[in-house]
Amino acid sequence: MREIRSETLVEVDPADSIPGMLAERLLQDPTGTFAERQVGGTWTAVTVAEFVTEVTAVAKGLVAHGIEPGDRVAIMSRTRYEWTLLDFACWAAGALGVPVYETSSAEQVRWIMADAGVRLALVENAKHATVVAQVRDDLPGLTEVLVIDDGAVAALVGSGTAVSDAEIRRRSAIARADDLATVIYTSGTTGRPKGVELTHGNFVAITRNGVAGLGDVVAMPHSRTLLFMPLAHVFARFIQVLCVPSGAVLGHTPDTKSLVPDLGTFQPTFILAVPRVFEKVYNSAEQKAGSGTKLKLFRWAARAAEDYSRSLETGGPGAALRARHALAGRLVHAKLRAALGGHAEFAISGGAPLGERLGHFYRGIGVEVLEGYGLTETTAATAVTRPGATTIGTVGPPYPGTALRVDDEGQIFISGPHVFRGYRHDAEATAEVLVDGWFRTGDLGSLDELGNLRITGRTKELIVTAGGKNVAPAVLEDRLRGHPLVSQVVVVGDQRPFIGALVTLDAEMLPGWLANHGLPAMSVDQAATAPAVLEALDRAADRANEAVSRAESIRKLRVLTTDFTEANGYLTPSLKVKRALILKDFATDIDTLYTDTRGD
Repeated sequence: MREIRSETLVEVDPADSIPGMLAERLLQDPTGTFAERQVGGTWTAVTVAEFVTEVTAVAKGLVAHGIEPGDRVAIMSRTRYEWTLLDFACWAAGALGVPVYETSSAEQVRWIMADAGVRLALVENAKHATVVAQVRDDLPGLTEVLVIDDGAVAALVGSGTAVSDAEIRRRSAIARADDLATVIYTSGTTGRPKGVELTHGNFVAITRNGVAGLGDVVAMPHSRTLLFMPLAHVFARFIQVLCVPSGAVLGHTPDTKSLVPDLGTFQPTFILAVPRVFEKVYNSAEQKAGSGTKLKLFRWAARAAEDYSRSLETGGPGAALRARHALAGRLVHAKLRAALGGHAEFAISGGAPLGERLGHFYRGIGVEVLEGYGLTETTAATAVTRPGATTIGTVGPPYPGTALRVDDEGQIFISGPHVFRGYRHDAEATAEVLVDGWFRTGDLGSLDELGNLRITGRTKELIVTAGGKNVAPAVLEDRLRGHPLVSQVVVVGDQRPFIGALVTLDAEMLPGWLANHGLPAMSVDQAATAPAVLEALDRAADRANEAVSRAESIRKLRVLTTDFTEANGYLTPSLKVKRALILKDFATDIDTLYTDTRGD
């Protein structure tokens, strides 16, 4: 058993709350910029005072529509300015927002809204309203559905004119640190989503300690961040609230198709994303390099970045490497930084392991990736690497105010003021994970001599081969998924003679990869059996296997013609693979991997 703690930098006042932090910011910095929103294609500043005025006006509308303190209001929308406005308006009215992923099915909407006891639903568009309408009869407590694209915000403001400012001030002051702030439903890789109850104190503790401990990233005078991850996810929701005490300017973009141009015009200084986004940026840049001399130049520059970054952990670069890195910076790295807006100093990666290759690559081009680890139950971050003290391959030391414990079996436990209070309407599940002041995460890891946490997998995902070897699939999956041809990977082998993998192809990257390798155009179905493609994937598997022992290595691949996506139900909205469902639905493909074991 190993345990390590990070000092609490800011103690939570029992009377503090999210509205309290916003009121404090208003007093300190009324004319400062809280957010920038796109108006006619131009980023337009919204001052703190203007934001609070809007929040108050919308909160009055919620009151006029019958929302009482403690009521739950569903927000179902893509990431946009109105999401943040409505969220803070709910808190100002004494209510709490319940996020619903905008891609949720009718059944998921029914379960979340019924379990949370939602009174009012705020949805983005007519499509979302139709999904809610399908299950409206099962939601007797739902009194109204308002559509953002049909003027819901203006309608709320208009209906609330008779409500006094004093009533909103009264309601804003009701919440205390131990009161409920939101219920966030886990994205459900297994079974029905559970409602994670997070308090105002959870958010206050994690954001105030984040400002104190990571101020160089999030609280500099020039700090800016552009949200494109779903605000229904705890990671983005945490950053949204963090911008209140940190003073960082907040932006939103709802469509990843416009992400690159939006990054270019907003110019964030720190970016948060899941590893798949960083993989896509790298793979797209490699593909745009084309073939021949340009491709060789890109790969040379990428190696220079990785070599430079690795040297920082072994005494620093020598003169020759510094010169090579400087030249690569002028020729290639500057263009890559421009793709992230040109001003990004830090990127915060969470949701899954990033992988050492990408970590070194981004640090080598001048964007330090701070890899973090957290769960919905910990209000997002519970460990994060620190600027200038990154040990790539780990998720860093405990977040300020956090204690981490790793038992003899490698199971990770967490304690701190950011840990949730329990699962809604599920005392049994709560009792299973909250034990003697510690949260049992279900994740596996280890602590190094510097106190950095390394994630190795999940207890529920451990594979035990027929030979009795325990294999954590995450390491292999993350490394193999880094190949530009690969979209998703699921490592298999439970009670089987060896480890295999199901692989899906990235339809967007396939045409460029084929062209760059002098191969004719082909469909995903054709590529799944093409010898050149299979050989490339085998080589990628060999490289992934370098991280594990022979007994843990991938021996065979099965390339599928169906990708795992959120649309077909095989990925959660936070892009996690629904492993159990895939193992069930693709059982025949898995069996095929093991029907002929000659030569293995």
